[in-house]
Amino acid sequence: MSTEAKLSKLEYLKEGSKQLRGTIPEELANDAPSFTADASQLLKNHGSYMQDNRDLRKQRNEDGTRKGKAFSCMIRTVIPGGRVTAEQFLAEFEICDKLADGSIRVTSRQGFQLHGVLKENLRETIREINDSKLTTLAACGDVSRNVMCCPAPYHNPIYMQMQELAQVLADHFRPRTTAYYEIWLKDEEGEKVNVAEPAHVDEPIYGKLYLPRKFKMAITVPEDNSVDIYTQDLGLLAVVEDESILGYNVIVGGGMGQTPSAEKTFPAIGQKMTFVTREEVPAVCEAVVKVQRDFGNREDRKRARLKYLIYDWGLEKFKVKVEEYYGKSLPEPHPADVTGVEDLMGWHEQGDGKWFLGINIENGRIRDTDDRRIKTGLRTVLSKYRMDTRLTALQSLILCDIDPADREDIDNILAEHGIKAAKDLSLIRRYSIACPALPMCGLAVTESERALPGLIDQLDVVVADLGLQDQKIAVHMTGCPNGCARPYTPDIGLVGRSVGKYTVFLGGNAEGTRLAFLFEDQVPLNDIPTLLKPLLAYFRDQRREAESFGDFCYRQGCDALQKIAAA
Repeated sequence: MSTEAKLSKLEYLKEGSKQLRGTIPEELANDAPSFTADASQLLKNHGSYMQDNRDLRKQRNEDGTRKGKAFSCMIRTVIPGGRVTAEQFLAEFEICDKLADGSIRVTSRQGFQLHGVLKENLRETIREINDSKLTTLAACGDVSRNVMCCPAPYHNPIYMQMQELAQVLADHFRPRTTAYYEIWLKDEEGEKVNVAEPAHVDEPIYGKLYLPRKFKMAITVPEDNSVDIYTQDLGLLAVVEDESILGYNVIVGGGMGQTPSAEKTFPAIGQKMTFVTREEVPAVCEAVVKVQRDFGNREDRKRARLKYLIYDWGLEKFKVKVEEYYGKSLPEPHPADVTGVEDLMGWHEQGDGKWFLGINIENGRIRDTDDRRIKTGLRTVLSKYRMDTRLTALQSLILCDIDPADREDIDNILAEHGIKAAKDLSLIRRYSIACPALPMCGLAVTESERALPGLIDQLDVVVADLGLQDQKIAVHMTGCPNGCARPYTPDIGLVGRSVGKYTVFLGGNAEGTRLAFLFEDQVPLNDIPTLLKPLLAYFRDQRREAESFGDFCYRQGCDALQKIAAA
């Protein structure tokens, strides 16, 4: 980064934050229901966002005045590769009941989110999460976020090595600041922390300003791109030959967010930069991160992601700079590429005599309702069998290491609690995901998590009437254009545009290897099934053998599809 560059306000805030401390310690001690704006920005690096329940904003007090904002904190847990022990999962249940809103959310980055945590309970919540051997450090903020990995618990060296690498990278890129320990974890009766003169440690990767924006990584195999490596700042695609990993293709420059009113912003899929061996991965990834650290845009946060640096420079110039930081030249990427995607739902042999079971959690929300007691059912199974679990990038979960003799009992427990088996769900539902949006997200312009289930109910009828219920059609919905549920690459992307209305994107694919195109803007939620039905019928009648809906839409093009929709 040039010393002449003008820094944004947030860059100055990070620089003077005493390594991400700021005024967080002092503000935790006061009685205010929320943090100041500056402290809220720094708080993200510790894994928490300030929020308020927008459903409550317009409610009235007895005297007729509005209640105003009801502040609380969202807390996100870092879980590399989505690996969670039974004890950790059960601890999260206890925490959500005692300190949050009673629900857990599985995120599209294989983590946990808790909502509704009051500021006065924030330290206790983070401490209890850490007591379970998990952490919230770097779950948000201008750092490397949770490292995603193909969650399949197959008992073979390929999948085990990828999961090990995810943990290696998570450890390697974790911020070194002691602020997290001092603020959240130090015993209350322990040595008093000197906030005025905190311990300063080297941040060899992040430096004094940390990164210009968030940075996302993921690892997978060609046949299962459920983690969407082409949407990440840095993706690692395993190159497999003779049932072993030769190394990884390094894919750089993906990113989903955009601001529709700012043409300078756009979603992007990554580009294959090089091939590296397993041993080279951490150092090459560090070089990529450091180039972004030193040359990413620190003046305009809307253009601060790695994708914009690569767009402005071109991949060749970027690679040369990465080679300079790495210390030697890098080869061309391997021809290997993504070939498929799996949701891993249902029963699968694990490869060691045991089984795993994928359970669909619609939009990731684990809670009890009148007809589906998901939280109680999972708590019952985990309490009885104590199996490890994996969280998926499609916001669902996997129960691992199941003895064949226990399969029937587990099925019965889940059925008793209204949890549907994979075979009883359409593929369009299984491959659908949504961001939380309203009422808690301050960026949302409309519904997402609460709207998508009803929309899928309608689309289920459409695809069944057309005989397409066995087609793998991915639908991703977000309540704003920031793209948290990766809506710009699936078969059908639905992006909140205004209250009750969405931009419809078509022509991506479930494999996440291609950007979709904007098909129709400002479509009311209830009109989406009507808009899509003639296109799905056209797909049924005119598709090529084994062609997916997204591939069909891409081949036909926007103009041809609009004529079909208007007919």
